[in-house]
Amino acid sequence: MLRIILFLATNLAVILVASITLSILGVGSYVTQQGLDFGNLLVFCLVFGMAGSLVSLLISKWMAKRSMNVQVIDSPHNSGEQWLVSTVQELAEKAGIGMPEVGIFASHQPNAFATGWNRNNALVAVSTGLLQRMSKDEVKAVLGHEIGHVANGDMVTLALIQGVVNAFVMFFARIIGNFVDKAILKNENGPGIGFFIATLVSEIILGILASFIVAWFSRRREYRADIAGAELVSPLSMINALARLQESYDQPSELNGELVAFGIGGEGKLSALAASHPPLGDRIQALRQRYGV
Repeated sequence: MLRIILFLATNLAVILVASITLSILGVGSYVTQQGLDFGNLLVFCLVFGMAGSLVSLLISKWMAKRSMNVQVIDSPHNSGEQWLVSTVQELAEKAGIGMPEVGIFASHQPNAFATGWNRNNALVAVSTGLLQRMSKDEVKAVLGHEIGHVANGDMVTLALIQGVVNAFVMFFARIIGNFVDKAILKNENGPGIGFFIATLVSEIILGILASFIVAWFSRRREYRADIAGAELVSPLSMINALARLQESYDQPSELNGELVAFGIGGEGKLSALAASHPPLGDRIQALRQRYGV
């Protein structure tokens, strides 16, 4: 129920921000008696496409804490929490970023994620399963991987790519919808049912195709974060951590939304093209080849 409420709240925020932005820009309807106003249509799609990604990015920490029930460590209560905070601080200083918030979320799976709109104001969270199943060196490598995401600005870059992709999906879907409505169905009385149905179907198809582009970038980004973990800690620790994940991943990730893209582990079982993470075996092999381990 909480995730549904958060989802609805996010979409309402997107609509509000986009509507205000369009009003400020003075953008009117993109549908006229003569057809589509491509200028207004492009602005409309860019505003709504980017608004969704940017709003999600800006509230990503808040959403992550609530959707995953992350317990942020404000003051360590035991030696384990103290080690976790000290290790994140050490890695953050080494990577040249501000100290992230550090949190723990309940999950039997070994996993971790990073999120936040600013490399100096991020959140790094690890699962209880990760702390229980991995050695300290392996946990440190996973933390290095997540710090690498933050230092590389992956959250911002992925949000921008997703926003641009969303905008172009909306733009071309409406052009296709208009073509079907006017050229095929010969409707001359403004947008009809053909426009809306063709636009919806086009958005679904184009959205699936566009997701391959976003997933491709996400997979490239994982290799870079693995290198960051290897450089910040050690190549062998990063390889061992990925091998431990490979042993443990027999169930789908419990992370949701964009958190899946910034989790340490994941296997593209449905489609290699749509997977946000490369196979763990490929990531291990890439590190072995790079460092000769």
